[in-house]
Amino acid sequence: MKPVVDGLEKQYQGKVEFRLINVDTDKQGAALMDQFQAQYVPTFVFINSDGTKSDLKVGELKKAELEKALDALK
Repeated sequence: MKPVVDGLEKQYQGKVEFRLINVDTDKQGAALMDQFQAQYVPTFVFINSDGTKSDLKVGELKKAELEKALDALK
């Protein structure tokens, strides 16, 4: 998934802020998993610019599915 996400990060540069959190090593990881009720890795949480959750996707996803969720952000 990382190569796909890296490519999307370049594609959406200046439009979308990407934050990749390693839930095993990042101090905020467990709290974020609880906050978004995520149980599996990878979990993608899409947050609008006003801080509201737009979408949550779990598991390996195709690039087109990630693009659709990114394009839906406000």
